[in-house]
Amino acid sequence: MEAGREGLNIQGRTGVISMEEGKRRSVDERATIDACLRGDPASSRLLVEAYGALVLSVALNVIGNRQDAEDVCQETFFQVFSRLDRYDRDRSFKTWLLTIAYRRSLDMLRKKRRFSALAARARYEPAAGPLATDPGPADPAPLPSKLLETLSPRERTALTLWANEGCAARDIAEVLGCSASTARVYLFNARRKIKALLENDHGLLQNG
Repeated sequence: MEAGREGLNIQGRTGVISMEEGKRRSVDERATIDACLRGDPASSRLLVEAYGALVLSVALNVIGNRQDAEDVCQETFFQVFSRLDRYDRDRSFKTWLLTIAYRRSLDMLRKKRRFSALAARARYEPAAGPLATDPGPADPAPLPSKLLETLSPRERTALTLWANEGCAARDIAEVLGCSASTARVYLFNARRKIKALLENDHGLLQNG
């Protein structure tokens, strides 16, 4: 199935669907996917409404910037609908979707880091000639919450999937592309770091 970006409607009241915009719609995945493959636009929208908030949440926790996370959300669903005819029905659709979202988020993160490095070099290197102009300020670095910025992208993703979705280690492992035991380590480290930060910086758990 081929789908153009202009055909993806994943807009909510404040942009793409957000975690605050209500409960996720339940869908009959098999029937909905079959309808999508037949070119039914209503079924495509149904999948987006069912999983858009979750995809955005994963992207936001990896990237730390809402605008970039919304771009990743769009790209994820474009890729999903483009490859839907190759989806393995024996595999969890949600896990397959989140794997794509996670990888697209990492791609965005790498692209932003390359851009930031280039901007930093341009700021301090001498001008190449008389027509060169002073570079503008670099894009501001993503500023996630103080809790989440202490975690790596993998730790943030593992924590999000566990806390928000109740995902088991094997599901988290499939999304991250690692073993279940490694996924447990990411989750353990994420919880340990947040607990330490709360205790040291906020004192919220001193009596807990």
